[in-house]
Amino acid sequence: MTLPRDRLIVALDVPSVDEAKALIETLGDSVGVYKIGLELLFSGGFALAQELARHGRPIFLDAKLLDIEATVERATAAIARSGAAFLTVHALDCKTLDAAVRGRAGSKLKLLGVTVLTNLERDDLKEQGVDRDPQELAIYRAMLAQEAGFDGVVASGQEAAALRQALGPAMLIVTPGIRPQGAEAQDQARAGQILEIGTGATVIPQQIAVPRAMDAFEADGSLKDKAQQNLCKAVVEALAVAARKFA
Repeated sequence: MTLPRDRLIVALDVPSVDEAKALIETLGDSVGVYKIGLELLFSGGFALAQELARHGRPIFLDAKLLDIEATVERATAAIARSGAAFLTVHALDCKTLDAAVRGRAGSKLKLLGVTVLTNLERDDLKEQGVDRDPQELAIYRAMLAQEAGFDGVVASGQEAAALRQALGPAMLIVTPGIRPQGAEAQDQARAGQILEIGTGATVIPQQIAVPRAMDAFEADGSLKDKAQQNLCKAVVEALAVAARKFA
C-alpha cells in the first residue's frame, strides 16, 4: 500500500553534501523520496545518490537530460547503475525519449518526462519559437513520454487535472514547486500550493521547497535551531495530510 510519505519528494536544493545530509537527518523517514538537482549534482551529489541508494533510500535525480541519442542512452544507463529510483528527461522529442528508455533497460529506474518548466509562461515559450499555451504543450509532451514508455511526467500542479484526464490513471504526475499557502513563489511562474495538491490525480508525488542553506544552516552543516527543524517537519506533515486526502 502506498503511504502518504511515498507521495512526497523533497528537493535537496542546497549547495553541499553536508547540508543535504543535515536536511535528510532532520526530515528522516517522514519523506518518501529525496530529489538531487543540478546544483547538488555537481557538488558531490551523484556520490551521495549512490550512497543513499545503497541504504535503500529512493533517490530522484533531476538531471533533465537532453542531448543526442547516444549520449542520453549512455547517461541514462550510468544513472540506472547508480541505483537511483527516478530520472528526469526533457520530453521534447521521440529520439530523446526513446534513447532514455533504451538506456534504462533491465533496471528499476523510473523515467519522468519534463513537459514545460514551471518558470515559463506563454511569452517565454514564444521566445523559444513555440506559440502554444503551456497546458496544451504540457499535454502534448506528456503524451509523447507516455507513448515512449515513460513512467510519468513532471508538470505544473495547475495542469495536473488536465494531464490526469489525458494520460489515464497509470502515469505518475510529479508537480514541482509546491509551497505552503502564502509562501514566496521565487522563480516559479506556474507553481502550486499545498491546498491544490491532488487535483485530478490518483497518484501525484509532491516536491517542496526547503530552506536555503544561507538561511537555515550553521557553518558545520547543522540546522540553526529547533524552530527551523520544526518548520521543515511542519511543511512535510502538511503535505502528507494533503497526500492522504487525495490518495
